[in-house]
Amino acid sequence: IVGLFTLAVGCAGETEEPAKTEGTEAPSGTVGTEAPSGDQPRIGLSVSTLNNPFFVTLTEGAQSVADANGAELVVLDANDDVAKQVSDIEDLVQQEVDVIIINATDGDGVVSAVETANRAGIPVIAIDRSINGGEITSHIASNNVYGGEIAAKFILEKLGGSGKVAEIQGVQGASATIERYEGFHKIMEAEAGIEIVASQAADFDRAKGLTTMENILQSQPELDAVFAHNDEMVLGALEAIEGSGRDLIVVGFDGIDDAYDAIREGRLDATVEEQAGPMGELGVETALKIINGEEVPASIPLDVRLMTIDDLD
Repeated sequence: IVGLFTLAVGCAGETEEPAKTEGTEAPSGTVGTEAPSGDQPRIGLSVSTLNNPFFVTLTEGAQSVADANGAELVVLDANDDVAKQVSDIEDLVQQEVDVIIINATDGDGVVSAVETANRAGIPVIAIDRSINGGEITSHIASNNVYGGEIAAKFILEKLGGSGKVAEIQGVQGASATIERYEGFHKIMEAEAGIEIVASQAADFDRAKGLTTMENILQSQPELDAVFAHNDEMVLGALEAIEGSGRDLIVVGFDGIDDAYDAIREGRLDATVEEQAGPMGELGVETALKIINGEEVPASIPLDVRLMTIDDLD
């Protein structure tokens, strides 16, 4: 795979291609200062699910920076259960960690837990997905709007500007779903020759991606392309498409290894690649800066890019 790409700092809702800053690099892994007390920093990481390879890679990136800086990282897996995640965050508050990093299962559902952390004076970082209440010190996420746009532009080019398109959405209400939808529809709805004939949710889940795609294929005898909001769903969708014998343009989002394998095999046309590992690294680097009393940006978006067979080794 082509090497890591630039980290951009700016507005997470930006819809133009992120500016590439000369000399800016992905997180280095080691923060050059120590916690002022000399004690081991303790950072909590509440992850929506470790059943998704993307979040496994994100967690590994976070752990690598914690290890490099002598910090303890307490990782709790919510198993895509918002009630469990609220309980997990409250447990981290009880443990009196220094900072809590939250990859929210539901941006509304975890607000009460964030407010609990706020009352305890524990800073909160939102990672990958936004949180819709409480005080968030920093939000680290991919430029999802732009990712939706480049997926749409790729499909438009392949279709020659006209055709019938289906969309498989992620978890309803999640910021990644909202932003990827926004970018995709901004481009598609500007094309008179394009009709979005189906747009259904499959909760970022591979098995649900399969059943959702089966339903779409049954209801849409004419279909030319599919965009799924993550690679887990698109891999499930591919099973349904291949079972139907139909030939469609298919694009995913995340850049996980299984998706790259599918591209190499000629089954998947493209995926929008995120920086899962560097996102986790940056989460812990930002937490350490907060512990050290440093100012951190309120919003830190990371670049995304479209990956096709031409971009893979």
